[in-house]
Amino acid sequence: NTTNLLHLLRMAEVHIIGNLDGGEGFSSPNLSCKWCFETGGAWRLLEGVKDGQTQVDHPIDEGIAHWSHPIDLHYAIKGIQGWPKLSLQVYSEDMYGRTQLVGYGFVHLPTSPGFHKIECPTWQLAGSAMDQVQSYFVGSGPQLINDDVIASGSDRYRLQTIASGTVYLSLFLVTRNFNKFGIES
Repeated sequence: NTTNLLHLLRMAEVHIIGNLDGGEGFSSPNLSCKWCFETGGAWRLLEGVKDGQTQVDHPIDEGIAHWSHPIDLHYAIKGIQGWPKLSLQVYSEDMYGRTQLVGYGFVHLPTSPGFHKIECPTWQLAGSAMDQVQSYFVGSGPQLINDDVIASGSDRYRLQTIASGTVYLSLFLVTRNFNKFGIES
């Protein structure tokens, strides 16, 4: 469409290409990961999918869960306000096929172009003794009512949490027309 092309010529661009590699250090094996990129109002997604979920990996040695889930996003931007951050939710699947949340995490993406290896520490809500008993028998522990809290520091500081595992990403950030539009990263 010619109108979209003309609009693009007046905007800088960011490409995010890479993988959600895997995770380790979680209390349970058989992990999958839900992910979502969040941006500000000055960002427009041109191509790609901003959220998704990996497959469940059943590691043989119960070490690292390997997902190698592709990420490929193309944004047009008016400014760096609202630079992307990635929210994560890691789930474990038990022998009965029940899924249980084992970690929340988020990370701001680097602002410099190039290749980046990113480690995202995760956390989970610290529940009561009753929550732990329920988790054992029913397969679910305490969870956030509103997922927006994951990447928002304003309400997250009130939560009582415990450390969980780490999620690994490999990303290339490619910027275009930043100098042309006076955007400094």
